[in-house]
Amino acid sequence: MKIREQWKQALALLGAGRGEAGRKEETAQRKTVALPSVLAPYSFPSRALPKPTPANLRRFAETPVVRRAINLIKDRVASMDWQVRLKRDHDPEKVAFAAKRAQVLRHALEFPNASDSLRTLLEQVIEDALVGGFGAIEMELTGDPAKPVELWPVDGATIRIDPRWDGQPDSIRFAQATGLVGTDAVIPLLDNQLIYVRMNPRSFTPFGLGPLEVAFETVNAFLSAHRFAGKLASNAVVQYALWLNETTPAQHERLIRWWQDEIEGTGRVPLLSTEQKPEVLRFASGTDADLRLTWQEFLIRMVANAFSLPPVLLGLEQDVNRSTAESLLDEAFHSAIVPVARLVAEHLTRDLFAKRLGWPEFEFLFNDLDTTDEAQQVQMQTALLAAGVLTVNEVRAMRGLAPLPGDAANRADQKEEHGPTSMTHQEIQAPQESQ
Repeated sequence: MKIREQWKQALALLGAGRGEAGRKEETAQRKTVALPSVLAPYSFPSRALPKPTPANLRRFAETPVVRRAINLIKDRVASMDWQVRLKRDHDPEKVAFAAKRAQVLRHALEFPNASDSLRTLLEQVIEDALVGGFGAIEMELTGDPAKPVELWPVDGATIRIDPRWDGQPDSIRFAQATGLVGTDAVIPLLDNQLIYVRMNPRSFTPFGLGPLEVAFETVNAFLSAHRFAGKLASNAVVQYALWLNETTPAQHERLIRWWQDEIEGTGRVPLLSTEQKPEVLRFASGTDADLRLTWQEFLIRMVANAFSLPPVLLGLEQDVNRSTAESLLDEAFHSAIVPVARLVAEHLTRDLFAKRLGWPEFEFLFNDLDTTDEAQQVQMQTALLAAGVLTVNEVRAMRGLAPLPGDAANRADQKEEHGPTSMTHQEIQAPQESQ
């Protein structure tokens, strides 16, 4: 009876306690619109501040160089192994139904809604965060103890922020501009109903700053240079002219018509019989320097800097060798991937577990943030085990594995303490007693 009462109290934290006549099943209802940008242009209420983001950021995100930079970060974070566990300062024996609630949280994250998995959900959120600094997830309670919450990705560009928010989690802080007319034009959202992931938060604005916003001018210049080089390489831009000295206007027009009708595009050899030799005036050197390839490489480096990535990952391999490639990859992991992964994990821990569900004892974390080399990670954990810094169950928790039973964990810890070839005190005494 005591266990059942504790379980009822845990369910009461979700607002889904059982009554004497039974509990009525509830279903989470999404309030935000999935794709409001296809409905109508946004309308801005006077109180909610819109994100001042250029409209063609989305188009820039579909270009090859920027798409490569976004995918390097987004795919790596979304494909990481993850776990839900108790925080370090909480004893599992003192938290009611700790294992059961951790299992419930994991099930809710694995199936956030009817159409998404956690990976597809995080991919959409990280994409918005990298493009405009506005990743958003709506959270709604279901009342089902097996799946207490549902999550939906929200177009962060449609989210407006109330600058006069009073700091309470149950107060209106956000609003979504749906583009509709009337009362449905703006959907108010409480602070504990929306996860709003900001990249590069600043004190003078409630909005974040995405890497693509930083590289906006650079990407625009790169696209212009790339289009010019494409036209020049396809001979759409003529870089030379034919000069005939002392010709009348009639002869000039006749030569143009003859060249267009008989020579241009036919591959024939033109024959000219004039008193003076025609001269070709070139407007450029006629080499690859006209394509501005060096300038384009510099712009690609600037895009890589905006995303905190080494240029080699965006296709520039001139100044990379075998000795520097490994260090560059390690730098990219710790400077670009780890911060985004930790930001997402902290938002899920704080906003979803603590604010929305009222379970601050649990935390969400990714298991692959320590190092990029699996062998190096195993070597480090083995050294910490041998030094007695970590136990076997702590290492298993770092790798997202369930803890061993009490006896098995004690035997494993003793084996690490005495070494693989040593015997414990009980094992030494046992043969003597038998003799």
